[in-house]
Amino acid sequence: MPRMLMISCLAFVCAACQQTDRDVPTEGSADEHGAEVHLTPSIAYEHACAACHETGKNGAPRTGDEAAWAGRSALWEAVLFEHAKQGYFDMPAHGLDGRFSDDEIAAAAQYMLETTHPDRPRD
Repeated sequence: MPRMLMISCLAFVCAACQQTDRDVPTEGSADEHGAEVHLTPSIAYEHACAACHETGKNGAPRTGDEAAWAGRSALWEAVLFEHAKQGYFDMPAHGLDGRFSDDEIAAAAQYMLETTHPDRPRD
């Protein structure tokens, strides 16, 4: 019985953590007092990457579509992080939202890769 209670509590905490990233303010990376706010990778992805990578706009490989990513560099993770930060052809630097730090953009790119290829090992 105590084990089942512990598992139930753990599941509740995990569910609450997953909900938290939806509650983060969507107004930039600074709160009303100017303090830096670190957003979750999924929130950064939604603001900076999803507009193109959910629809395939301008030839962007769609998130979740493994075939769309198949022809990419074998060094895809490092290359994607660099392109996300610096821009590349039709992909603007920092996606569509320049408010995020390089680390937040790299985390958004990692989130996109892990969503598309959940079983692939990281570089």
